[in-house]
Amino acid sequence: MNLHKDELIRINQKHLWHPFTQMKQWMTEDPLFIERGEGNYLIDIEGKRYLDGVSSLWTNVHGHNKQEINDAITKQIGKISHSTMLGLANVPATELAKRLAEISPGKLNKIFYSDSGATAVEIGLKMAYQYWRQREKPVPSKTRFITLSGAYHGDTIGSVSLGGIDLFHKIFSHLLFETYSFPCPNFHGSDFSTPEECMNNSLKVFESVLRQHHSEIIGLFIEPYVQGAAGMIVYPKGFMKSLYSVCRKYEILFIVDEVATGFGRTGRMFACEEDDLEPDIMSVAKGLSGGYLPLAATITTDEIFDAFLGEYDEFKAFYHGHTFTGNPLACAAALASLDLFNKEMTIKNLGQKIELLDELLAPVKELTHVGDVRQKGFMVGIELAEVKSDRKRYAVKERMGHKVCMEARKHGVIIRPLGDVVILMPPLSITPEELRLLTNVVRDSIIEVCG
Repeated sequence: MNLHKDELIRINQKHLWHPFTQMKQWMTEDPLFIERGEGNYLIDIEGKRYLDGVSSLWTNVHGHNKQEINDAITKQIGKISHSTMLGLANVPATELAKRLAEISPGKLNKIFYSDSGATAVEIGLKMAYQYWRQREKPVPSKTRFITLSGAYHGDTIGSVSLGGIDLFHKIFSHLLFETYSFPCPNFHGSDFSTPEECMNNSLKVFESVLRQHHSEIIGLFIEPYVQGAAGMIVYPKGFMKSLYSVCRKYEILFIVDEVATGFGRTGRMFACEEDDLEPDIMSVAKGLSGGYLPLAATITTDEIFDAFLGEYDEFKAFYHGHTFTGNPLACAAALASLDLFNKEMTIKNLGQKIELLDELLAPVKELTHVGDVRQKGFMVGIELAEVKSDRKRYAVKERMGHKVCMEARKHGVIIRPLGDVVILMPPLSITPEELRLLTNVVRDSIIEVCG
């Protein structure tokens, strides 16, 4: 059934509720209907091509319509598309578990599947909580996590409890469990005179909380090296390594949310590899299937897994699961994606493109209405400012970030804002020429909208 655009708009406005979208405004705009994808481009129902500057919400790795992943999924469809993992196993999920254990940092060795970043985080926090109650020497006093201010870990109630963005989370405050929190070392958003002072203050507060409350803290839950939804806040060098050392000193779990940073986004397969950190639990999703199908995993150590082993009547099992856990189609896509990382030497070839992106962002930093440009690998946040010198924000009702993204769309580039922070996170397969197109269009769109 090929519907005319006017009919698609009518149906969409009557029946669809879009995520993170103020529908009153959205229904007054001309919607873009994507019909297909080729390489790093999205193509709408009228045949217009758009460079996918945000990897279809930070997921796409090797480009759209990638033949190797298409073939893997098609081959798997010819066998079986889904069977439960409750009491059964399947071949792709088993093979993928082995591959993930081989590439994961440290001693991460046991894989628990789910279907989104939020569920992978939810599973991790429940595992961590139950672990302290069932290990050989239980510590039932451990009931709270410690998190970084400005955190975002997903939209389920548990993952929201770990978050710290009022716009997304405050309205649900009465539904959430309590956590300890310490300040993000975001120098530009602080009252400190140097980045070093800002970082030292954050670490000082963190260790102070652990010193006083480590007996009741389950673990640190953190987005490693960069906070995504907070506006691409990049941590100072040495910050993550210091947090890791303090966690080990006070014997609390080190738990990382690599949903956004994993699978090459920071220039390494996993961000934790930068300082050889060894997490106790790691959540992954987004790029896991190459951006093709909903698939997530919570990966942990044998030590944590062993705490859940017992006799049937001891009820030590992890009573958690999802209907499509370990879905064979999604796992087949993930296996093909990992093969492509090796075949195309994706991580090795990223270095030069990251350096080029840094160079191409230099003219953007000089714009009158750009207050800050933050970059970690292929993760970029461009903060718009009414007054550059003091990074004065635009009034919310002006929707300047949205306007810049809509202007870029006119020039064949899809990007998305977080408020007045314009986000760039292109597929890892983007070419140097496409990187130039992306940054040039973004620069020109900021000039056009902001002056």
